[in-house]
Amino acid sequence: MQMGSVSQARPGADPCKVMIVDDSAVVRAALTRMCEADPGIKVVATAVNGLSAIATLKRSDVDVMLLDIEMPVMDGLTALPELVKIAPKTKILMSSTLTLRNAEISMKALSLGAADYVAKPTSMQDSSGLDMFQKELIAKIRILVARSLPKAPSGLFPSTAAYHQNDHMKLRPVPTRGCSAVVIGSSTGGPQALMELMKGLKDLTKPIFITQHMPPKFTTALAHHLTGVLGRKVDEAVNDQEVTPSGVYLAPGDFHMRIVRSGTGYRIKLDQGPKENSCRPSVDPMFSSVSDAYAGHVLAVMLTGMGSDGLKGTEHLVRAGGALIAQDEKTSVVWGMPGAVSVAGLASAILPLTEIARTLCTYAGLKVR
Repeated sequence: MQMGSVSQARPGADPCKVMIVDDSAVVRAALTRMCEADPGIKVVATAVNGLSAIATLKRSDVDVMLLDIEMPVMDGLTALPELVKIAPKTKILMSSTLTLRNAEISMKALSLGAADYVAKPTSMQDSSGLDMFQKELIAKIRILVARSLPKAPSGLFPSTAAYHQNDHMKLRPVPTRGCSAVVIGSSTGGPQALMELMKGLKDLTKPIFITQHMPPKFTTALAHHLTGVLGRKVDEAVNDQEVTPSGVYLAPGDFHMRIVRSGTGYRIKLDQGPKENSCRPSVDPMFSSVSDAYAGHVLAVMLTGMGSDGLKGTEHLVRAGGALIAQDEKTSVVWGMPGAVSVAGLASAILPLTEIARTLCTYAGLKVR
């Protein structure tokens, strides 16, 4: 496959300045070691609670803040609006353990100005869990800073290579086939993008299937928040669930979601098979299975996300007669997943986030007011 151009770190670039806010001295020390394993990241400040973070940020130049949720004196969510007000250019990365309460708070934090979230491992003694957490943490910090950084050690984190949009990208024909289902894939920056997209899909009464790269409990919280935006229930999918004509289904964390024909209807199948593109849930199996189940009468949307998950599934989908809309580079947090399908010439449209819902509804044959 022809690859897009890749950003190169400029020699001698200044490191990204990070601030860590956590009430545990052990956790602050561990996070500092993890961050500074990357030569492009320097921890320049720490704080023990939200109140201390506000005072420290007033006198510190910080690019990215890693903000814990549960802290004494002042918790992260309470401090967040003031932190955003003090330093609007500082990217705030919420940090929390994997509980449903913290997942709900993280989703709320995104609506209050946090840039992203990262789920802390349940144990600081779990070496494999810590390694995966470190890779995700460093990758997200790098994504959040809008400038080149010194090159990271090989293999330290998954590739964050970015594709770049140009005016000469080949587009596929606008679809003329009927639409029986909609599939949506997203990753980094996806929760905010999904909430924006759902605002415009209230009148779209087709089954909608969503895969967002997220851990368990966070997908539960996301389904709840999307329900509020869409105005009808968004289910965190369960195995063998029957698909209803206007149902909306989100793949649960740590499970691939596939759709199969069942008599005259359709059912959801969940599995914990091997990760695909280092992801579970992965966009690829969902796109491919929905395309097969609905005989190619499928419209797809690829939203912001790191990597290229969904590329193979999109290839399968367009071969079967489906069509895809990709989010454009300017409105994506990272143009990895939408960039991969766009560079491969698989998109029928590459659009700003605010235009996707209207175009999707038009493609689906819905009269847009």
